[in-house]
Amino acid sequence: MADLEQPATRRYAALAGWVLVSFLPSLVGAFFTPGAWYAELDKPSWNPPSWVFGPVWTALYATMGVSAWLVWRERGLSGARGALTLFDVQLALNAAWSWLFFGLQRPGLAFAEIVALWLAIVATLAAFARHSRPAAWLLSPYLAWVTFAAALNFAIWRLNA
Repeated sequence: MADLEQPATRRYAALAGWVLVSFLPSLVGAFFTPGAWYAELDKPSWNPPSWVFGPVWTALYATMGVSAWLVWRERGLSGARGALTLFDVQLALNAAWSWLFFGLQRPGLAFAEIVALWLAIVATLAAFARHSRPAAWLLSPYLAWVTFAAALNFAIWRLNA
């Protein structure tokens, strides 16, 4: 049963919940910050200034939450279990990247992990498209940013190997 039949207060509470869940990886990112180690690394000329990352991730986490909510709203938890499980998997991979790159200071390992994250986002986007086209489109900027982040991760890894 689609959750459209639920009261508006429940739907909007669920929206807030999905957005909050989507921001969970940012807690790991807040704990494992770039710091002095990252500042000393060689970076490509196209590395964005550090102030760009906060606003970009804020917008991406918010749209990810809305995307998951749209799928939930359309199909409910039971009707979209596979798609929403993929969403959770990619969130966990998103969180793991900060720990690997900044926490362990292992850009090579973080690159391998971000490739897995990219694949999980593609799978999530495809699964979401089966339930809600707008939900899939909302994940497109996230996929684009992670594609860029993977290229940046790779460049930093190679420049500092």
